[in-house]
Amino acid sequence: MESLPLHIPVLPAEIVEWLRPQPGQIILDGTLGGGGHTRLLAEKLHGSGYVLAVDRDPAAVAAAEQNLRGLPVKVATASYLELPDLLQELGVTAVHGIVLDLGLSSDQLADENRGFSFNSSGALDLRFNPTEGEPASRMLMRLRENEIADLIYQFGEERLSRRIAKQIVAARTIQPIETAEQLATLVRKCVPRSGDGIDPATRTFQALRIAVNQELQGIEKALQKLPALLAPGGRIAVISFHSLEDRRVKEAFRNDDRLNVLTKKPLTATPEELAANPRSRSAKLRVAERK
Repeated sequence: MESLPLHIPVLPAEIVEWLRPQPGQIILDGTLGGGGHTRLLAEKLHGSGYVLAVDRDPAAVAAAEQNLRGLPVKVATASYLELPDLLQELGVTAVHGIVLDLGLSSDQLADENRGFSFNSSGALDLRFNPTEGEPASRMLMRLRENEIADLIYQFGEERLSRRIAKQIVAARTIQPIETAEQLATLVRKCVPRSGDGIDPATRTFQALRIAVNQELQGIEKALQKLPALLAPGGRIAVISFHSLEDRRVKEAFRNDDRLNVLTKKPLTATPEELAANPRSRSAKLRVAERK
Protein backbone atom coordinates (compact mmCIF):
# COMPACT_ATOMS: atom_id res chain seq x y z
CA MET A 1 0.00 0.00 0.00
CA GLU A 2 1.31 3.45 -0.95
CA SER A 3 2.01 5.95 1.80
CA LEU A 4 -0.06 9.06 2.16
CA PRO A 5 1.30 12.15 0.39
CA LEU A 6 3.92 14.31 2.04
CA HIS A 7 2.46 17.49 0.60
CA ILE A 8 1.00 20.21 2.82
CA PRO A 9 -1.26 22.58 0.85
CA VAL A 10 -0.42 26.27 1.07
CA LEU A 11 -2.97 28.89 2.13
CA PRO A 12 -5.58 26.19 2.84
CA ALA A 13 -7.90 28.29 5.00
CA GLU A 14 -7.80 31.15 2.50
CA ILE A 15 -8.72 28.87 -0.42
CA VAL A 16 -11.78 27.56 1.41
CA GLU A 17 -12.77 31.03 2.63
CA TRP A 18 -12.55 32.73 -0.75
CA LEU A 19 -13.93 29.94 -2.95
CA ARG A 20 -16.86 29.39 -0.53
CA PRO A 21 -17.61 25.75 -1.50
CA GLN A 22 -21.26 24.78 -0.93
CA PRO A 23 -23.14 21.47 -1.17
CA GLY A 24 -24.06 20.61 -4.74
CA GLN A 25 -21.45 22.82 -6.40
CA ILE A 26 -18.84 21.78 -8.98
CA ILE A 27 -15.33 23.10 -8.42
CA LEU A 28 -12.22 22.67 -10.57
CA ASP A 29 -8.73 22.04 -9.20
CA GLY A 30 -6.42 22.48 -12.16
CA THR A 31 -3.27 21.56 -10.21
CA LEU A 32 -4.12 18.50 -8.14
CA GLY A 33 -0.58 17.89 -6.84
CA GLY A 34 -0.70 16.25 -3.42
CA GLY A 35 -4.49 16.65 -3.32
CA GLY A 36 -4.59 18.96 -0.30
CA HIS A 37 -6.80 21.67 -1.77
CA THR A 38 -8.97 19.10 -3.52
CA ARG A 39 -9.63 17.33 -0.21
CA LEU A 40 -10.50 20.53 1.66
CA LEU A 41 -12.93 21.63 -1.04
CA ALA A 42 -14.48 18.19 -1.54
CA GLU A 43 -15.22 17.86 2.15
CA LYS A 44 -17.58 20.84 1.81
CA LEU A 45 -19.52 19.33 -1.10
CA HIS A 46 -22.37 16.83 -0.84
CA GLY A 47 -25.13 15.42 -2.99
CA SER A 48 -24.49 16.19 -6.64
CA GLY A 49 -21.43 18.35 -5.98
CA TYR A 50 -17.85 17.29 -6.71
CA VAL A 51 -14.34 18.51 -7.42
CA LEU A 52 -12.89 17.81 -10.86
CA ALA A 53 -9.14 17.70 -10.27
CA VAL A 54 -6.47 17.33 -12.96
CA ASP A 55 -2.70 17.15 -13.04
CA ARG A 56 -0.11 16.60 -15.74
CA ASP A 57 1.79 14.28 -13.41
CA PRO A 58 0.44 10.68 -13.67
CA ALA A 59 1.97 9.86 -10.27
CA ALA A 60 -0.04 12.62 -8.60
CA VAL A 61 -3.25 11.36 -10.18
CA ALA A 62 -2.57 7.75 -9.18
CA ALA A 63 -1.91 8.78 -5.57
CA ALA A 64 -5.05 10.93 -5.48
CA GLU A 65 -7.23 8.08 -6.69
CA GLN A 66 -6.22 6.19 -3.58
CA ASN A 67 -5.92 8.94 -0.99
CA LEU A 68 -9.13 10.80 -1.93
CA ARG A 69 -11.25 7.66 -2.18
CA GLY A 70 -14.71 8.15 -0.70
CA LEU A 71 -14.79 11.89 -1.38
CA PRO A 72 -16.81 13.51 -4.18
CA VAL A 73 -13.80 13.86 -6.50
CA LYS A 74 -13.18 13.06 -10.17
CA VAL A 75 -9.51 13.00 -11.25
CA ALA A 76 -7.79 12.89 -14.62
CA THR A 77 -4.27 13.07 -16.03
CA ALA A 78 -4.52 16.30 -17.98
CA SER A 79 -3.40 19.91 -18.11
CA TYR A 80 -5.65 22.63 -16.77
CA LEU A 81 -5.81 23.82 -20.37
CA GLU A 82 -7.88 20.70 -21.12
CA LEU A 83 -10.54 21.50 -18.50
CA PRO A 84 -13.02 22.98 -21.02
CA ASP A 85 -12.96 19.71 -23.01
CA LEU A 86 -13.31 17.59 -19.87
CA LEU A 87 -16.32 19.63 -18.72
CA GLN A 88 -17.92 19.25 -22.12
CA GLU A 89 -17.50 15.47 -21.89
CA LEU A 90 -19.20 15.56 -18.47
CA GLY A 91 -22.04 17.71 -19.80
CA VAL A 92 -21.17 20.59 -17.44
CA THR A 93 -21.77 24.10 -18.76
CA ALA A 94 -20.46 26.15 -15.80
CA VAL A 95 -18.68 25.68 -12.46
CA HIS A 96 -18.70 27.58 -9.18
CA GLY A 97 -14.98 27.79 -8.47
CA ILE A 98 -11.51 27.19 -9.89
CA VAL A 99 -8.21 26.87 -8.05
CA LEU A 100 -4.71 26.75 -9.51
CA ASP A 101 -1.71 26.15 -7.23
CA LEU A 102 1.28 26.79 -9.47
CA GLY A 103 3.90 25.45 -7.05
CA LEU A 104 5.67 22.11 -6.92
CA SER A 105 4.27 19.55 -4.54
CA SER A 106 6.42 18.10 -1.78
CA ASP A 107 5.80 14.67 -3.32
CA GLN A 108 7.48 15.77 -6.55
CA LEU A 109 10.43 17.17 -4.61
CA ALA A 110 10.77 13.91 -2.71
CA ASP A 111 10.85 11.78 -5.88
CA GLU A 112 14.53 11.01 -6.48
CA ASN A 113 13.87 10.10 -10.11
CA ARG A 114 12.47 13.46 -11.22
CA GLY A 115 15.31 15.89 -10.45
CA PHE A 116 13.19 18.52 -8.70
CA SER A 117 15.28 18.25 -5.53
CA PHE A 118 18.69 19.87 -5.83
CA ASN A 119 20.49 17.03 -4.11
CA SER A 120 18.87 14.24 -6.08
CA SER A 121 21.20 11.73 -7.73
CA GLY A 122 18.37 10.78 -10.09
CA ALA A 123 17.91 12.02 -13.63
CA LEU A 124 17.70 15.79 -14.22
CA ASP A 125 14.27 15.55 -15.81
CA LEU A 126 12.03 18.33 -14.36
CA ARG A 127 9.02 17.41 -16.50
CA PHE A 128 5.64 17.31 -14.77
CA ASN A 129 4.62 14.54 -17.15
CA PRO A 130 7.63 12.31 -17.84
CA THR A 131 6.05 11.11 -21.09
CA GLU A 132 5.83 14.57 -22.67
CA GLY A 133 8.44 16.98 -23.97
CA GLU A 134 12.20 17.12 -23.45
CA PRO A 135 13.99 16.44 -20.15
CA ALA A 136 16.15 19.25 -18.76
CA SER A 137 19.37 17.23 -19.12
CA ARG A 138 18.83 16.93 -22.88
CA MET A 139 17.93 20.60 -23.16
CA LEU A 140 21.22 21.58 -21.49
CA MET A 141 23.14 19.43 -23.98
CA ARG A 142 21.31 20.89 -26.98
CA LEU A 143 21.20 24.65 -26.34
CA ARG A 144 24.02 27.04 -27.13
CA GLU A 145 25.71 28.97 -24.33
CA ASN A 146 23.87 32.23 -25.06
CA GLU A 147 20.53 30.40 -25.21
CA ILE A 148 21.15 28.78 -21.82
CA ALA A 149 22.13 32.16 -20.35
CA ASP A 150 19.05 33.89 -21.76
CA LEU A 151 16.78 31.11 -20.48
CA ILE A 152 18.19 31.26 -16.94
CA TYR A 153 17.98 35.07 -16.90
CA GLN A 154 14.48 35.29 -18.36
CA PHE A 155 12.78 32.51 -16.42
CA GLY A 156 14.93 32.50 -13.27
CA GLU A 157 15.73 36.22 -13.02
CA GLU A 158 19.28 35.11 -12.24
CA ARG A 159 21.75 37.99 -12.70
CA LEU A 160 24.72 35.59 -12.95
CA SER A 161 23.14 33.60 -15.77
CA ARG A 162 26.04 34.11 -18.20
CA ARG A 163 28.57 32.82 -15.68
CA ILE A 164 26.40 29.76 -15.04
CA ALA A 165 25.87 29.09 -18.76
CA LYS A 166 29.60 29.27 -19.42
CA GLN A 167 30.27 26.70 -16.71
CA ILE A 168 27.51 24.41 -17.98
CA VAL A 169 28.96 24.40 -21.50
CA ALA A 170 32.49 23.82 -20.18
CA ALA A 171 31.31 20.97 -17.94
CA ARG A 172 29.27 19.21 -20.61
CA THR A 173 32.27 18.90 -22.93
CA ILE A 174 33.83 16.67 -20.28
CA GLN A 175 30.75 14.88 -18.97
CA PRO A 176 26.99 15.26 -19.63
CA ILE A 177 25.06 16.96 -16.82
CA GLU A 178 22.60 14.18 -16.10
CA THR A 179 21.59 14.62 -12.44
CA ALA A 180 20.14 17.40 -10.32
CA GLU A 181 23.05 17.03 -7.93
CA GLN A 182 25.57 17.68 -10.72
CA LEU A 183 23.80 20.83 -11.85
CA ALA A 184 23.25 22.18 -8.33
CA THR A 185 26.92 21.69 -7.44
CA LEU A 186 27.98 23.52 -10.60
CA VAL A 187 25.63 26.46 -10.00
CA ARG A 188 26.68 26.82 -6.36
CA LYS A 189 30.26 27.38 -7.55
CA CYS A 190 29.03 30.29 -9.68
CA VAL A 191 26.56 31.97 -7.32
CA PRO A 192 27.59 33.15 -3.84
CA ARG A 193 25.36 32.15 -0.96
CA SER A 194 23.09 34.90 0.38
CA GLY A 195 21.90 35.31 3.92
CA ASP A 196 18.27 34.44 3.17
CA GLY A 197 18.76 30.68 3.37
CA ILE A 198 17.67 30.13 -0.24
CA ASP A 199 19.87 27.69 -2.16
CA PRO A 200 21.94 29.43 -4.89
CA ALA A 201 20.67 26.85 -7.40
CA THR A 202 17.00 27.80 -6.87
CA ARG A 203 16.65 30.31 -9.69
CA THR A 204 18.44 28.13 -12.25
CA PHE A 205 16.26 25.11 -11.46
CA GLN A 206 13.16 27.32 -11.60
CA ALA A 207 14.17 28.56 -15.04
CA LEU A 208 14.77 25.09 -16.43
CA ARG A 209 11.51 23.74 -14.98
CA ILE A 210 9.55 26.62 -16.48
CA ALA A 211 11.18 26.10 -19.88
CA VAL A 212 10.82 22.31 -19.93
CA ASN A 213 7.11 22.45 -19.02
CA GLN A 214 6.31 25.66 -20.94
CA GLU A 215 4.71 26.91 -17.75
CA LEU A 216 4.33 30.62 -18.48
CA GLN A 217 2.69 30.01 -21.85
CA GLY A 218 0.32 27.60 -20.13
CA ILE A 219 -0.58 30.09 -17.40
CA GLU A 220 -1.29 32.84 -19.93
CA LYS A 221 -3.55 30.57 -21.99
CA ALA A 222 -5.33 29.29 -18.88
CA LEU A 223 -6.07 32.79 -17.61
CA GLN A 224 -7.70 33.54 -20.96
CA LYS A 225 -9.75 30.33 -21.15
CA LEU A 226 -10.76 29.39 -17.61
CA PRO A 227 -12.90 32.43 -16.61
CA ALA A 228 -15.35 31.43 -19.35
CA LEU A 229 -16.07 28.24 -17.38
CA LEU A 230 -17.34 30.13 -14.31
CA ALA A 231 -20.99 30.72 -13.56
CA PRO A 232 -21.87 34.32 -12.59
CA GLY A 233 -20.56 34.84 -9.06
CA GLY A 234 -18.12 31.94 -9.45
CA ARG A 235 -14.55 32.57 -8.33
CA ILE A 236 -11.09 31.76 -9.60
CA ALA A 237 -8.18 31.57 -7.13
CA VAL A 238 -4.56 31.34 -8.27
CA ILE A 239 -1.54 30.72 -6.02
CA SER A 240 1.79 31.73 -7.54
CA PHE A 241 5.29 31.39 -6.18
CA HIS A 242 7.45 33.88 -8.06
CA SER A 243 7.10 37.27 -9.69
CA LEU A 244 6.88 35.96 -13.26
CA GLU A 245 3.71 34.05 -12.40
CA ASP A 246 2.19 36.61 -10.05
CA ARG A 247 2.64 39.42 -12.57
CA ARG A 248 0.74 37.46 -15.20
CA VAL A 249 -2.09 36.61 -12.81
CA LYS A 250 -2.40 40.22 -11.65
CA GLU A 251 -2.50 41.62 -15.19
CA ALA A 252 -4.86 38.93 -16.50
CA PHE A 253 -7.38 39.50 -13.71
CA ARG A 254 -7.17 43.28 -14.01
CA ASN A 255 -7.56 43.31 -17.81
CA ASP A 256 -10.38 40.76 -18.06
CA ASP A 257 -13.77 42.44 -18.47
CA ARG A 258 -15.49 39.24 -17.30
CA LEU A 259 -13.93 39.46 -13.83
CA ASN A 260 -14.07 41.57 -10.69
CA VAL A 261 -10.80 41.48 -8.77
CA LEU A 262 -11.44 40.65 -5.10
CA THR A 263 -7.86 40.84 -3.80
CA LYS A 264 -6.31 44.24 -4.51
CA LYS A 265 -3.07 42.90 -3.03
CA PRO A 266 -2.10 39.22 -2.97
CA LEU A 267 -2.83 37.22 0.16
CA THR A 268 0.18 35.59 1.82
CA ALA A 269 0.79 32.99 4.52
CA THR A 270 0.22 33.84 8.17
CA PRO A 271 3.11 33.57 10.65
CA GLU A 272 1.50 30.39 11.97
CA GLU A 273 1.46 28.77 8.54
CA LEU A 274 5.03 29.88 7.83
CA ALA A 275 6.15 28.16 11.02
CA ALA A 276 4.34 24.95 10.10
CA ASN A 277 5.12 24.98 6.37
CA PRO A 278 8.21 27.02 5.37
CA ARG A 279 7.52 26.33 1.67
CA SER A 280 4.56 28.72 1.92
CA ARG A 281 6.88 31.72 2.32
CA SER A 282 6.72 32.80 -1.32
CA ALA A 283 3.07 31.88 -1.98
CA LYS A 284 0.78 34.65 -3.23
CA LEU A 285 -2.96 34.19 -3.70
CA ARG A 286 -5.11 36.33 -5.97
CA VAL A 287 -8.87 35.87 -6.37
CA ALA A 288 -11.36 37.21 -8.92
CA GLU A 289 -15.11 36.74 -9.39
CA ARG A 290 -17.10 36.25 -12.57
CA LYS A 291 -19.47 39.14 -13.24
